Amino acid sequence: MKIILLSGGSGKRLWPLSNDARSKQFLRLLTAPDGTKESMIQRVVRQIKSAGITDDIVVATGISQKDSIVSQLGPELSVVTEPCRRDTFPAILLACTYLASKGVQYDEPIVVMPCDTYTEDGYFTAIKRMSEAVTANVADIVLMGIHPTYPSSKYGYIVPGKPSPAKGVSIASRFVEKPTVKTAEELIGGGALWNGGVFAFRLGYVLDIAARIMPGADFENIRTEYHKLPAISFDYEVVEKAASVAVTAYHGRWKDLGTWNTLTDELAEHTYGNVHGCPGDSTYIINELGLPLVCIGTHDLVVAASPDGILVSERRLCENLKRYVDGLGKRPMYEERRWGKYKVIDSEEFPDGYCALTKQLTLDPGKSISYQRHSCRDEVWTFINGEGEIVLDGKRRKVARGEVIFIAKGSLHALRATTSLTFIEVQQGTNLIEEDIERFPFDWDTNQEKQ
Repeated sequence: MKIILLSGGSGKRLWPLSNDARSKQFLRLLTAPDGTKESMIQRVVRQIKSAGITDDIVVATGISQKDSIVSQLGPELSVVTEPCRRDTFPAILLACTYLASKGVQYDEPIVVMPCDTYTEDGYFTAIKRMSEAVTANVADIVLMGIHPTYPSSKYGYIVPGKPSPAKGVSIASRFVEKPTVKTAEELIGGGALWNGGVFAFRLGYVLDIAARIMPGADFENIRTEYHKLPAISFDYEVVEKAASVAVTAYHGRWKDLGTWNTLTDELAEHTYGNVHGCPGDSTYIINELGLPLVCIGTHDLVVAASPDGILVSERRLCENLKRYVDGLGKRPMYEERRWGKYKVIDSEEFPDGYCALTKQLTLDPGKSISYQRHSCRDEVWTFINGEGEIVLDGKRRKVARGEVIFIAKGSLHALRATTSLTFIEVQQGTNLIEEDIERFPFDWDTNQEKQ
């Protein structure tokens, strides 16, 4: 069995900690068994490996999330990036053709699941049951149905039909997408299950669909022509058109920690970061800023502070957050990258159009920033902690705390950390965007640009 984890999201419902680059699944707020803090995606990968169902995991995601995934999960997991944002059908198609390019056989069971589900061990037992049902040819596609705990209009429903030969698996009778609460009550009364967004199938089943859409196309061709694929969900494009669909039920804990009121229910502590005072028991405070945050006598609030902004809200009203924060901020103010992390300290635009942007960056030991140049900006790097090496226009030397480096626009430069290396970067120019970057391969061992 191979598992494809879907990682997406725009990062609005857990603002200001989440943003377009750091969606909810990357927030390190949950408590791991060893007492350390982990994110939702780290938790799911840990649970998959602990359950022993597979070590073969591929993450399908957008390019903006790749660095966060590598930073949190390490370079061992395969990451397949969408060239542009589409929907779950194109993303799954791309990941499946990637697996085929790596020699995975047509008959191999594939399970696709979200990377941010908050659940328990029985969930992964159900996934194993799905894989076994695919191997036994019970149906073309096997879904996971979640036993409902209340009638909800937020989820789709699967109505099981007659039992299949496989234990714990039924043939799916029909689907109902996000019904009214009254209809949901009737569906649940008839044994309907929530659609958990987990799919199992043979690799060849999806490869055959890919061949019909783009005859002869392999992974590279699908990626090149990705923008031509229909922006549609896997449910609509594949599941609802499938000749045979089965479902296995999961009876256990299952939550979407997509809003502050649901996430705080699972937090082990009420305060995170530089927090002081006497907040009430039902108030949760997360402070990622260096400034002290004092909270006294509050009741049933969420207070969250990050470089992207500050939120103060009643917990019960947090579901409405997205409509208030859409359009706020021109860029993410905090990101995890494959080499470390950065935060924006200040951003200024002057009347004549000249701009200045100040960041604090930290490189992890042994990590490096690519050999690159910029067309629209000069940079000044001030090293405030640690040691490393810089390459500037082909010349290489060591850098350490207290040194200042000027990098003119058009200059080729790269940086590697010997120890944890922190520096302040001041960008100056007229178009200070992340896209103003041209990268070149560089070999640190030979001190040469790769051809």
